[in-house]
Amino acid sequence: MADTGPTQQLPNDPITQFPNSSISRILLVRLREIGDVVFTTPAIRALRQKFPDAHLTYVVEPAAAPVVARNPHLNEVIVAPRARGVRGLLADLALGRRLRAARFDLAIDFHGGPRASLLTWLCGAPERIGYEIAARGWMYTRRVARPRALRPRHSVENQWDLLAPLGIAPPDRASFPVEMTADPAAVASADARLARAGIRATDALIVVHVSAGNPFRRWPIDYFVSLVAALAAEDPARRIIISAGPSEGDAAERVIAGARARLQESGGSADRVVSCGEFSLAELRALLDRSALYIGGDSGPLHVAATTRVPIVGVYGPTLPARSAPWRDERLACESVDAGELPCRPCDQRVCEPGDFRCLTRITPEQVARAAGIAIVNSTRGSATPPTPPR
Repeated sequence: MADTGPTQQLPNDPITQFPNSSISRILLVRLREIGDVVFTTPAIRALRQKFPDAHLTYVVEPAAAPVVARNPHLNEVIVAPRARGVRGLLADLALGRRLRAARFDLAIDFHGGPRASLLTWLCGAPERIGYEIAARGWMYTRRVARPRALRPRHSVENQWDLLAPLGIAPPDRASFPVEMTADPAAVASADARLARAGIRATDALIVVHVSAGNPFRRWPIDYFVSLVAALAAEDPARRIIISAGPSEGDAAERVIAGARARLQESGGSADRVVSCGEFSLAELRALLDRSALYIGGDSGPLHVAATTRVPIVGVYGPTLPARSAPWRDERLACESVDAGELPCRPCDQRVCEPGDFRCLTRITPEQVARAAGIAIVNSTRGSATPPTPPR
């Protein structure tokens, strides 16, 4: 088993035991959420630049695997399905033996959860970098402080802290953007689906993602209906595509039906709101390359959008744009809309203290529509503006 001896707590001292030339195999672990995996992709690029000849392996769970599946800086992606109970533990122990046999020189745990910590420890790498975590910090040879408070600091920078012991300088958005390489098969599939839906090359596509990872980030359905109807009525060349997560297809259908009904009531054309069914993550990435605008809450698809050049409007409830706005070149159009300062915001998204989800319900469709207009204008100018304040 891996060494469980005393751990050196030297978060910012460059590794001296292993010169760069001797680090030839690197393991990266980031499980769970799509957006968090997207946030590690700038670090992947930095590691490739630091260790150009190293073999880089990334361990990820199935939902987020498409994010890194075609990453040009990785040599190998291991998809690790998550199972509960004894079955899950046995599977993780088997994966740990596989990782140990690969003889990694360095392992970095970008996650810090119990499963990720275990896999990082089981790999047996002589250098294992992770966060200072109660009861699990001993699994790493280098620990990096991670304050428990919800700081207004971007998640990319928080994860990048783990590279400091390697002597890697802080990132900038232009040189180290988030990345997700398009899948040619997904591009062909998305194009075929759009063609079947009657979408033409001249149509201006707006993608509105109506679901979120939890109810604390879910903007009300009626608000989405009002927004989509307004956007569709503004320009006859627009086609609004509604997307949603795998478990929330009904939300997409409700928005489509509601927006079409509003357009018909006002004498507009209901076919400007398009129903294309559920897109896979890779298909969504392909769709965004063809789109004029993306609108959505703080969820995985928002950060997938950031890997493209599409203008973005992000809607933030309990989370802060400073922490989780799209990370990419600041010359690309991006607008953030939130409810402003509230005593309960940000929150840990377990209980709504006021009980009325005011961080979301105070954001109006009109605010988001204005932000959409700004993002579209800025996309033609090649510039972005500060976050849109509530009014």
